[in-house]
Amino acid sequence: MAVAPTVQLRGGAHLPLLGLGTWPLDDDQAAETVSLAIGTGYRLIDTAENYRNEKGVGEGIRRSGIDREELFITTKFNSEHHSVDGVRRAFETSSRLLGLDYIDLLLVHWPNPEKGHHVEAVQGIAALMEQGLVRAIGTSNYKPSHLQQVIDAGIVPDVNQIQLDPQRPRIEERAFHNEHGIVTQSWSPLGQGSGLLDEPGVVAIAKAHGRTTAQVVLRWHVQQGMVAIPKSSHPERLAQNLDIFDFELSGAELAQLYMLESGEAEIVDSDQFGH
Repeated sequence: MAVAPTVQLRGGAHLPLLGLGTWPLDDDQAAETVSLAIGTGYRLIDTAENYRNEKGVGEGIRRSGIDREELFITTKFNSEHHSVDGVRRAFETSSRLLGLDYIDLLLVHWPNPEKGHHVEAVQGIAALMEQGLVRAIGTSNYKPSHLQQVIDAGIVPDVNQIQLDPQRPRIEERAFHNEHGIVTQSWSPLGQGSGLLDEPGVVAIAKAHGRTTAQVVLRWHVQQGMVAIPKSSHPERLAQNLDIFDFELSGAELAQLYMLESGEAEIVDSDQFGH
């Protein structure tokens, strides 16, 4: 059974390089898929308050029978909780729904900078970490300008989770992350219906390695130190997505995938969108 290698975060926790995304599964689907994924070898499970499936994710964890300490569970909270006290309330609700005493990585789901509390939201996570309730501090969809404000306040997040794939390689954002020791986590790593997996260049690389196009794209992420969290509830694809740690893309193949960036692929603007 394949298990993903890990990257060590600033705070000391070890984050698997590949995990399971759970949007848009409902509670029943999440329970079934999470249990199946853990049995397949997944150890990183990603959910969120806004997905409304934390209860199902927790049920899947319990069904799996795997020791809690072997798992890395991530969740995120909405903007209504962007205060130190609000983050605590969000944690209490999520941990109750998940059935967990602690959460490995808690993220601010969107910065909502127009509300002006995106720094305080991260400070709330840091307070929970000091009490041992959270093992790592996360942001999601924070631009470098948002992160700089957090850093100026004295906190460097462990992880920033952003929309990222070869058509949207987010080079400037990743450079900022690397400069500050922040791990980049990719949501929608397979392009979410953009046609990425049907691109002739991706198909050719997949044929050369005897792999699926999804495996090639996921390998592109993890080979460069990014953490990918693809969603699948299909047993065969779950296994395939995890089975990417025994081959390597060449420098030329990595470059070929970067050439898929057209500048036209839509990126959700976190100055304009958030919840």
